[in-house]
Amino acid sequence: MLKKFFLNFLSSFVGAWVALGLFCLAAVIVVISLVGKMGASMATDTERVRSNSVLTINLDGVIAERETAPDFSPVNLINGDLSVPASLNGLVAAIGEAKDNKDVRMIYLKCNGVAASPATLHALRDALVDFKESNKKIYAYGNSFGLGDYYVASVADSLFLNPAGAMSVNGMSSMVPYFKELLDKVGVQMQVVKVGTFKSAVEPYISNEMSAPARAQLDTLYGNIWNFITAEICKSRRLTEENFSKLINQDVMMLQDAKFAEKNKVVDKIVYERTMDDRIASALGVDKKKVNYISPAILNASSSFGIEYASSNQIAVLYAVGEIMEGSKTGINCEVLVPVITRLADDDDVKGLVLRVNSPGGSVFGSDLIGEALNYFKSKGKPLAVSMGDYAASGGYWISCQADRIFSDPLTITGSIGIFGMIPNVSGLAGKIGVSPQFVSTNPEVDFPSLFRPMTESQMALMQGYINRGYDKFVGRVAKGRNLSDARVRQIAEGRVWDGAKALELKLVDQLGQLDDAIDWVQAQVDKKGGKKCDVAFYPEIDSNFWSLVQMSLQNEMRASLIEEATKLVPDAEAADELTRILSRKPVQARMMPMKVTLQ
Repeated sequence: MLKKFFLNFLSSFVGAWVALGLFCLAAVIVVISLVGKMGASMATDTERVRSNSVLTINLDGVIAERETAPDFSPVNLINGDLSVPASLNGLVAAIGEAKDNKDVRMIYLKCNGVAASPATLHALRDALVDFKESNKKIYAYGNSFGLGDYYVASVADSLFLNPAGAMSVNGMSSMVPYFKELLDKVGVQMQVVKVGTFKSAVEPYISNEMSAPARAQLDTLYGNIWNFITAEICKSRRLTEENFSKLINQDVMMLQDAKFAEKNKVVDKIVYERTMDDRIASALGVDKKKVNYISPAILNASSSFGIEYASSNQIAVLYAVGEIMEGSKTGINCEVLVPVITRLADDDDVKGLVLRVNSPGGSVFGSDLIGEALNYFKSKGKPLAVSMGDYAASGGYWISCQADRIFSDPLTITGSIGIFGMIPNVSGLAGKIGVSPQFVSTNPEVDFPSLFRPMTESQMALMQGYINRGYDKFVGRVAKGRNLSDARVRQIAEGRVWDGAKALELKLVDQLGQLDDAIDWVQAQVDKKGGKKCDVAFYPEIDSNFWSLVQMSLQNEMRASLIEEATKLVPDAEAADELTRILSRKPVQARMMPMKVTLQ
């Protein structure tokens, strides 16, 4: 079976390179075609900002942290699909432009099942609340509303629902997959040492059910987030929290018809979408033919915000998004990020830095390198702020905690000050596939840690000591950065996660706010030193080189082939992908429990 696995993978590998030749030819043809399409589009001038413009925001699918380059995979190129997911910074920037642009008179939210974490949705909602200060209207329409859509859209002046639609608003939940039984089946034993009662990231690999401390912290976390969200919805919709709770829990609103939502003032009116053009035109007091619908991209195209790389006075916004690893092409690669931080520190044109963190943590080694580089930046006398996104936990908090000022969204998941070591023992798997490892060593611990035999008691004790020292270093770093005593940090550490509002109470963060607030704070510090008004530049710069993107897409295609072959051994594709990640991670991690919290 193993031989067949590698033969199949090899054939996929060779096939990818054979396809490359054909792909290159197809790519040239498609690019020429795309350029032609773009030229035709520009020639007709169908979308531009002019009087009676309405910014249309589609709340559907994933909202990324920042803009990404198009996926130049062969399939997407041949189909002419170079679309990218909506980004939080792009949407917020467009809303800000719409607020200040006299030709933009309204925002229209089209709700079709957004999938984003609570902090991202709150940041978007905050931008819409700010937009309303211009006395311009917001309309929102949904064929159905999930909690995420509804939370954002509840700020609208008028909320419309399809007569055949429903309000799928029924609370918050998340699913954490536990893999012990799967690992047992394939013959992999996860050997774990950790510090922190609530450090539950290792649980899915050594247990089949959630522990009481893990469940308790999630109950508290989700309860706080849910209370915050419902309070904001009720304030915007002028509902009582008691009645809103009754609609969800007793009346089970998600199973009621659209008229129920209208009757209880959850929405303003039930109408078909085809009538929305007339309603928007009526609200603007113009003929509907004069309404000009524009996308966020059109507004952002005229702005240089975030791309002022040539400015001699700039505030750098450095994105640290994903799991912290070394040598990875995804997530936070310390080997990429550290040189960028060092270069920004040494660049006299850079007057300050905002580190935008959206990370559940990861490698302790990588976290330590990034943290040291940020300290180097501070040694240059430049202000450093952190803006926290959906997550800034464990390693994500490690790299954040010594900033001059930390800004968090109220719904950010942060803390998780803890550390663990996890070393897989694959001797059972080796036996299943007919591999018999034999060892010859000059020293007793020369091959420690070994994947092919379990740790001894003495090795386990040594590993625990190593993890304890790492935890002490983490606690010391937090204590110094947050000006707290060692004892106090240990009280609120233990691997426990907190929502941003609670983190403010615990002094783990300094202020509740968004990325713009962090940028403004850094500008204020520059002003105190007699500096000039700064431009803003986002880092790392997005690689727009066509062929490098093609190469990355091919590598992703090959990895997908590998996962496909792995699923023949493990039927569940997601479980197979997780197994691949488990075996490729570094042994020592500062990472929170793997969970994805979305409002749907």
